[in-house]
Amino acid sequence: VQLQASGGGLVQAGGSLRLSCAASGRTFSRYAVGWFRQAPGKERDFVAHVNWSGGSTAYADSVKGRFTISRTNAENTVSLQMNSLKPDDTAVYYCAARYGLGPPTSRDYEYDYWGQGTQVTVSS
Repeated sequence: VQLQASGGGLVQAGGSLRLSCAASGRTFSRYAVGWFRQAPGKERDFVAHVNWSGGSTAYADSVKGRFTISRTNAENTVSLQMNSLKPDDTAVYYCAARYGLGPPTSRDYEYDYWGQGTQVTVSS
């Protein structure tokens, strides 16, 4: 599976962005997908994940209630809708895929494939 993340940009605090993760491959529906982010000088952190069907999602506490992850398997895409953005959300955002129909995970080392990242900058 190859992943392509897009949709990042510069936005003012309180604004919104929608990130997309486009996947190649016919078996995308068998992969759980996660979003992670890495700010300068910091470790990569879990943001959100969705299971293979879209029926199970989870979020980091820092984004809960503001971000929404969803997927459209027919289009091989996973989206991350980000609302009420804060300067602390500034980071490079990565999507990642993990093969399997079991529950997804927030541990980045358990993901098999990674996209190239998209920069999100939130100004105060």
